[in-house]
Amino acid sequence: MALILSIETGTDICSVALANDGELMALRESDEGRDHAKKVAVFVDELLKETGVQPDDLDAIAVGKGPGSYTGLRIGVSFAKGMCYALNIPLIAIGSLDALTEVAREDYDAGILDIEDEDWAKARLCPMVDARRMEVYAQVFNNEGVALSDVAAEVVETESFKKWREEGKLVIFGNGAAKCSEVLGDALLVNVAPSARGIVRLAEEAFNNSKFEDLAYFEPFYLKDFIVIPSKKKLL
Repeated sequence: MALILSIETGTDICSVALANDGELMALRESDEGRDHAKKVAVFVDELLKETGVQPDDLDAIAVGKGPGSYTGLRIGVSFAKGMCYALNIPLIAIGSLDALTEVAREDYDAGILDIEDEDWAKARLCPMVDARRMEVYAQVFNNEGVALSDVAAEVVETESFKKWREEGKLVIFGNGAAKCSEVLGDALLVNVAPSARGIVRLAEEAFNNSKFEDLAYFEPFYLKDFIVIPSKKKLL
């Protein structure tokens, strides 16, 4: 049981959650552009003040490790590591696709996910993070959140995820899913967005099992190398 601050900055959404013993206490998030470097510290300060929690009360910091936006992941992981160093507490890293799947499962349990019960019974949950063009970072889970495939960078075509589409209803969500919905005509597109609340239960489980990262060497899970595109502007 622990008091854990969770941070998710791997997409356009900047999200911070505070939880005690795996129960969400407070949440701050914004989808107003990629100014995460400014917002994450503000959100943390607001949550601590709202709940009356002091930084020294925290038992761990959890962060979405990716895959996702290179810059967004760097911001979240750097901030989390800085807090861990300053407070001398452990760092927990949670897969961003695992966390996104947790959000989908929570939304279904709350009755706000647009999916029929019979489809959910054999659902293959496929969170997708945009990787530009028709490529996404994706992974397949069952409706209990158990991973059925590895994380992969997928160029989505009509035959993509065929095995999982034959087993049950492929439910796609995340900021890379909409562009794939027409190509995957039999898939069900639902509105589920990344949130630090998806990290909460997984972080509590990791804490209880002492699954901590090495602060000195931990890096985000980019999946693909960061590519610098040279400017076409001529330098004077």
